[in-house]
Amino acid sequence: MSLRLGDEAPNFTADTTAGTINFHEWLGNSWGVLFSHPADFTPVCTTELGYTAKLKDEFAKRNVKVLALSVDGIKSHHEWIKDIEETQHVAVNFPIIADPDKKVAELYDMMHPNASEKFTVRSVFVIGPDKKIKLTITYPASTGRNFNEILRVIDSLQLTANYSVATPVNWQEGEDVVIAPAISDADAEVKFPKGFKRIKPYLRLTPQPNK
Repeated sequence: MSLRLGDEAPNFTADTTAGTINFHEWLGNSWGVLFSHPADFTPVCTTELGYTAKLKDEFAKRNVKVLALSVDGIKSHHEWIKDIEETQHVAVNFPIIADPDKKVAELYDMMHPNASEKFTVRSVFVIGPDKKIKLTITYPASTGRNFNEILRVIDSLQLTANYSVATPVNWQEGEDVVIAPAISDADAEVKFPKGFKRIKPYLRLTPQPNK
C-alpha cells in the first residue's frame, strides 16, 4: 500500500556513503528530505545531487537533513560522487543510500513498474521531526526536480505547523498568508496582531506571523 501524508515514515537500517545509519535515529529532531534516483552515473541525477549539495546552508538553516537513494552499491556510489564533484564543482555533503536489494525503495514504494521495473523513479519525501510524512512528490525519470520548490514547500510546512495559517498560490517566504477559516474574525484580531485583510469571510490575508 502506498504511503500517505500523515503516515509514519518507515524506519530502516541501511548502508550509505557515510556509513550504516538507522533512519529514525539519524533524523533525530530534524526535518528530513529523502529522495530517490533511477541509477548511478545518470545525467539528470548528477545535476540534482550537485545542486542539492550547493543548498547545504539553506537546508541547515531550516533544520533539514538530506538523504539520497540509488539502487546501486556503495562502491558505485563513491565512484559516482567523484563525477558529481568534478562536473558540478561541489562536494557531496549528504549520505547516499546503497539499496541494491531495493529494500528501502520497496518500503517507500519508489519502484513504479508502469514506469520501469528496474529503477526507482524520482520520489521525494519530506518528513517532520515527528517522523510523519509531510509531503510526497513523484517525478518521471526524465524530469529533473526543482529543489527551490522543495525549499519553498518546507518553508510552508514549517510555518503552518506552528501557526493557524495556510500559504496561498505561489507563496514565497515573507509574503502574506491565509488565516485558517475555522478562526473567527474576533479571534484572528488577537492571534494576528499585525492585522488582516478580509477579502471574503473565508479568505483573509495577514502578514507572515513569524516575520
